[in-house]
Parts: sequence; structure tokens; C-alpha cells
Amino acid sequence: MPRRAVFADRDGTIIEDRHYVADPADVALIPGAPAALQKMRELGFALVVVTNQSGIGRGLYTLADYRRVAAETERQLARAETVVDATYFCPDGPGGDPRRTCRKPSPVMYRRAARDLDLELSNSYFIGDKRSDVLPARGLGGTGILVRTGHGTMHAAGLDDEFRVVDDLAAAADLIRRLEACASTTCRAR
Repeated sequence: MPRRAVFADRDGTIIEDRHYVADPADVALIPGAPAALQKMRELGFALVVVTNQSGIGRGLYTLADYRRVAAETERQLARAETVVDATYFCPDGPGGDPRRTCRKPSPVMYRRAARDLDLELSNSYFIGDKRSDVLPARGLGGTGILVRTGHGTMHAAGLDDEFRVVDDLAAAADLIRRLEACASTTCRAR
């Protein structure tokens, strides 16, 4: 039976957004992010990181640079006793053919994760600091949660009411817990 998932953006949501992070020495977890991810896992969700990495497509850093940063992110999460099920990244730069790109808000990475990990996309959660991180929820049947960390404050203005806005990943975990508690009742968590 497929599991539901929390799909979380990396830069600006789990780690500090340092504008094209290409050096593992620049990886810094956002305070509270590992504990928040762990709370989501305890609720029974698969944890999947989904990240646009246009710096590769723009020639700002290499695939090897990306992999070193990803490994450092995983190392720091593991040190905080948090493990994600998988990470998916898209190296495409902006401006490509929207029908072919894997770049969020495209559903390509989410559908790949669903196939690879036997996940149910509907009723999953899509969390990030940009509109492109939460918009997939609309087409895939989940709940989009924008966090105000990273670029979130700027992207929250004018966001449709169907999306939730919270301060950070810890607040997102609390919201998910409340939404899940309400799932079988008529309450509406805000």
C-alpha cells in the first residue's frame, strides 16, 4: 500500500539559502529543521527532498559540486538523527520547455519519487520557501505549505488561499500534525 509523503525543498527550507550553494562548507541546517523532519516521519510520512539546482544548468557549479553539498546536507541531518528517504534534484535552468523540464513546479520529480518509493501523491504535503515548491500540490492533490524561511516571506504575498503559510519547517510539522488529527473529524486546522 503506498505511503504518503512530505516533499520538502532543500535550500531555504532545510538548509540556509546561500545563493547557489556549491561548497559543502556553506551548508548550514536551518535551526529546528531536523527535529521537524523527524516529527513528520513519526507521523508516518516518507521524507523526500525535492530541489531545483539551476546552478548546474547555468554553469555556476558542477554535478560533482552538487553531490558534495547533498552529501554534506545528509551528513548533518544524520548527525541530528534524521534521515530522508530520497533526494531528487533538477539541474535545468529557467526558461526551458515547460513540457519537458523537471524544474519545479513540474510534477516530474514528484512522479519519479512516487514510482521509486511507492508513494501516494494525493494527500501528501509539499513544503518550501517558493511558490514553485508548493504549486505541485494543486495538480497532484496534496497540501502546499509555504515556509517564511529563505525566500518565503517574499513569496507569501498574494499566494492563493488554498496554500498554507507558516514560519518555518517546525511550524509546518505542527500544522501537519493538527491537520492529520483533524482528518477524521470535521475540524479545520489553521
